[in-house]
Amino acid sequence: MKDIFQKHTDSPRKSTAEPQASGAAISEEAPLDLALTSPFYSIQQKLHLLLQMGQLLMENGADTDRIQRDTQRAAAHMGIEEEQFHQHIMYTTLLLNVNDKAHSYTEFRKTIHHGVNLTAISALSKLTWRALRENYSLQEFEANLNRIATRPGAYPFYLAMLGAGAACGGFCKLFGGSWLDFFLTLLAASFGFLVRHVLQRSGLNIYATITLTACSATLAAWATQFLTGTVNWYPLIACSLFLVPGIPLLNAVSDFLNNFIVGGMTRAMHTVLVASSMTLGIFIAIRLAGIPDFTGVSLRPDTIYFSQAVAAAISAVGFSILFNVPPRLLVPVAIGGIITVLIRNVAILELDCSQAFASLLGAAFVGLLALRAIHWFHTPNIVLTLPSAIPMIPGVLIFRLLFALLNIHDLSGESLLIGVRSGVEAVMIIIAIAVGVAIPNIFLHRYIKNRSDRTVEELLSQRYEED
Repeated sequence: MKDIFQKHTDSPRKSTAEPQASGAAISEEAPLDLALTSPFYSIQQKLHLLLQMGQLLMENGADTDRIQRDTQRAAAHMGIEEEQFHQHIMYTTLLLNVNDKAHSYTEFRKTIHHGVNLTAISALSKLTWRALRENYSLQEFEANLNRIATRPGAYPFYLAMLGAGAACGGFCKLFGGSWLDFFLTLLAASFGFLVRHVLQRSGLNIYATITLTACSATLAAWATQFLTGTVNWYPLIACSLFLVPGIPLLNAVSDFLNNFIVGGMTRAMHTVLVASSMTLGIFIAIRLAGIPDFTGVSLRPDTIYFSQAVAAAISAVGFSILFNVPPRLLVPVAIGGIITVLIRNVAILELDCSQAFASLLGAAFVGLLALRAIHWFHTPNIVLTLPSAIPMIPGVLIFRLLFALLNIHDLSGESLLIGVRSGVEAVMIIIAIAVGVAIPNIFLHRYIKNRSDRTVEELLSQRYEED
């Protein structure tokens, strides 16, 4: 890629302009070859756009490797070659620098509001490729960024609420609950989602919101006994699992695997705080309602095949709605959820594999399948793989560890050991899922990067030839 930039900038006609550092917008009459090939031409506007793009990726749930790759591709579109472009990506801060022997420009931006919006991540990835192919001006690039930033969610609130309920209901069925338990869980989780929505709109602290939401959902699940005449244990276990930070959790492991240690540690700490807030909320509900500790309930599924497949599809689609996956991809994601869960169950129940290894097999199969599927559906692989793998997240095992820590003064040595073992097993399963999903990046990273770089080089070559 460097040779292409060098060949173009060596042209006498294009090397006469001085760098324009002004942050003012470029006029439509600005020469295309200078705006998109001279790295320091309107450098402040370029840095502004690159930071805006990185912020959108970070705040919508992209991992650090994807932020780095997509932002680098956008920089290449703006005429900034890889050797001149430097990024420092943190969970709460983005820092960009463009320099050569004569110039150096640096800007940073805070990233505060973190969520998950896979439609936005997909749109940003497509924008970088479309900008390269169609030679977007900086104004066109900015207009598209603003359109993505202000685009409403793909699903209305009531559907997102039902999605949260269905996701938890699917978990309930995967744990071995009945279809009655599924519907009771759907009701309790939907109520919890509504409480979270109200608390978020009030501006309450994020961790306090999670605590109160988990408490409300658990109390709602406990109250279902007045409908059935008995305590419904599986709804109590699954009703708050829509709060499990599955995407940040997998992103944290992905960051560690890709050597973004500090970013991974920050995401991991956020995940621990969220899980601790959930556990505290459930603990408060247990104390208020006098509910016995329910984390020891058996989670062995009742069957391997049909009902588990249906539950996996429902859970994957429910989380896809929460993650704002494009509606056209709901069916592929549902199929991915079925594949991951069935492979895991068969490996555990028929082949006597550990849950961690079985989860690795399921996630790895979908991760490899996504290498082909991304070309069929024209979307980044995380949009297909992450919602498909989320139904395997061991939320209850994490709860067992945290409950053990909360009750440490009343526990026997054996009970404490069970809690610690559950926590270790949960960490192993999470790592296994993340490794399975990330297998294409781990083993084929150089091949994928080289192929992407060749495509960028070809598009830039076409631009220069046409110019």
